[in-house]
Amino acid sequence: MNGGPSVSVSGSARDEILASVRAAIGEGQAAADVPRDYAGVSSGDQDDLVGLLVERLVDYRANVVVTDAESVAARVAEILAEAGAVRALTAPGLPETWTPQGVSLVQDEDSLTAAELDEIGHVITTCALAIASLGSLVFDHRANGQGRRAITLVPDHHICIVGEDQIVASLPDAIARLHRSVREGLPVTFVSGPSATSDIELRRVEGVHGPRRLDVVIARLSGQTDGRGGAG
Repeated sequence: MNGGPSVSVSGSARDEILASVRAAIGEGQAAADVPRDYAGVSSGDQDDLVGLLVERLVDYRANVVVTDAESVAARVAEILAEAGAVRALTAPGLPETWTPQGVSLVQDEDSLTAAELDEIGHVITTCALAIASLGSLVFDHRANGQGRRAITLVPDHHICIVGEDQIVASLPDAIARLHRSVREGLPVTFVSGPSATSDIELRRVEGVHGPRRLDVVIARLSGQTDGRGGAG
């Protein structure tokens, strides 16, 4: 094998080095008190969490709509029409009240291949929760409108509906809510914006390993809406 000369440290040399270290830190000196004020489960104003989530999602170039729960289906239909969708995939368990009209809908089955998912091109799902501080959507892929992992990765356009009560402040909050999913061995996926990567010259390329377009519809339980945001 090519390379420089091998170097071995004899026992006596190692002892000398360790002795020097002990002398420097003081033999028998108590370990330093390391602060461990880790972030824990927090409680925040829900309006603030919605606003922060919208801000972070837009930073990631996602399009965001905030609406009341009764208007979710209409907003999703508008997004699909704007995208020129002829067909859209829906995840099993998507609530009927959130199912849009005016477009041909195909409910996902495990038998659909990646090529078939790609051909449909648009998918509507819910999520397990959303993390406001990270702008991340989290999926544990239960049959409650989330669907299997493939449908959040293959179609070029992903529409995700997030209930206001699914928004948490931070990663520790998310972990606290996901403990049952982890114990059950469910796959957990974190999504932060549309798929994007950069080459060595920092040129951004979207859609390499996931959807190029991500629309997030936040359903306000209180009926208050903040309008629409998006990446310009």
